[in-house]
Amino acid sequence: MEERMSIARQIERFVNKLAQKYPAQDECSLMSDIHLFVSPETGELVAYDDDDNEITRCVIEQWIETKNENFYDAATKILREELERLDDVVSTLGILKPYSFVLEGEEHRHIAELYLVDDEFNIIGGDLLEDWDKDLDAFFDKLMSDKA
Repeated sequence: MEERMSIARQIERFVNKLAQKYPAQDECSLMSDIHLFVSPETGELVAYDDDDNEITRCVIEQWIETKNENFYDAATKILREELERLDDVVSTLGILKPYSFVLEGEEHRHIAELYLVDDEFNIIGGDLLEDWDKDLDAFFDKLMSDKA
């Protein structure tokens, strides 16, 4: 439990650094995603903008040289939880909405959508269009059965 709290504090400092770089203001930065990179070897958590410019970084000591086979699943879970907990900071960044936090691994390999911030709603985790084809098929089947 103490390890989890320590990781949460480090992520909170990281998010607050983002807020310092992008304070709430009338002129918002044009950026669609904040790309987060995590390394199970070095423990680094790095934020990049859409042009791969580094915004901020920190080292999460508990993640250094981790041997956890499910490292990215665990990192995804804790990052989502912390972004949700810090919503008052995350949703007021000086970035034109909508914007999202995206987790990436080595060589910018997409791992997960973490958090989407919009004017009217925030979506935590998962892909926006996940199972979209199944929903459309079900809708179409219902529509056709109603016509019969």
